[in-house]
Amino acid sequence: MERRRFLTGFASLAALPLLGCGPGAPLRLGIHAWIGYETLYLARNLNWLPDSVRLVSGASATDSLKGLRRGELDGACLTLDEVLLARSQDIPLTIAAVFDVSAGADMLVVRPGIRHLEQLAGTRLGVESTALGALMLNRVLHRAGLPRSALQLVELAPDEQLAAWQAGRVDAVISYEPIAGRLLENGGERLFDSRSLPDTIFDVLAVRADTAAEPLASLVHYHFRALEHLRTNRQDALYRIAGRQQVTPAQVEQALAGVVMPNLSANRRYLDNPDSRLAGAARQLHDIMLDHGLLPRPDRLQGLFTSRWLPEDKA
Repeated sequence: MERRRFLTGFASLAALPLLGCGPGAPLRLGIHAWIGYETLYLARNLNWLPDSVRLVSGASATDSLKGLRRGELDGACLTLDEVLLARSQDIPLTIAAVFDVSAGADMLVVRPGIRHLEQLAGTRLGVESTALGALMLNRVLHRAGLPRSALQLVELAPDEQLAAWQAGRVDAVISYEPIAGRLLENGGERLFDSRSLPDTIFDVLAVRADTAAEPLASLVHYHFRALEHLRTNRQDALYRIAGRQQVTPAQVEQALAGVVMPNLSANRRYLDNPDSRLAGAARQLHDIMLDHGLLPRPDRLQGLFTSRWLPEDKA
């Protein structure tokens, strides 16, 4: 189960037919429903994307990873751990842009009465078996001063978490929006979230290292142009996104509140510096994935990201 879904109740987008590469073929980018990727759909809705760019919509990151493995995609919208997973499968991905950084969207939800992290000792804690689930768990245990053995860990995919909560099978859950919001609506309380983990959980644009420069540069340019539209024409953007997702503008606003969408300057800081926060987060995730058997071998992380496709000036 992938970490990123905007609304689990929303019907999955049917994947468009995939075409093989060829001379003059458009850049084919795998994408699925997540609030951080909506700038690309917004750019398409505003008729900004050129014919040289094609968004290939799938139900989840699994579709994008399959397309990358088959050579049917040139890049995809992925979480940082998914990029590392793809690289471990000999897909030579490089990060070309950062879409968003979690700033509260990932959280620990607990039953009323659990007011301090130390009180998690002896509880049943539901968590997804992914690198990001492991990262949040490690940080929670560190803050609580507890070993893993102090808790009863219950492996739960996101679409299983609400039912397990309602059935009383767990006392706490590590989750993310929008599932976390539904847990809160069902009596849960937020005890810890990704605001305590600044610049740690990233969603990115990852492409094959040999991707054609011109269409990719156009795609990145229009992402930043759509991001500016979201900031300066908020209501118009909210209604366009809500219409595409078949939700309310208020739900879109709530989803946006849990992420930070870095502008061009912030992207340069992430992608220009080999010791940036993005690089640090990648090293941390890499080590966690190795420790949990989620990577078959170490990644030297060379060529993991570059700023060469970023616009020279503000989009």
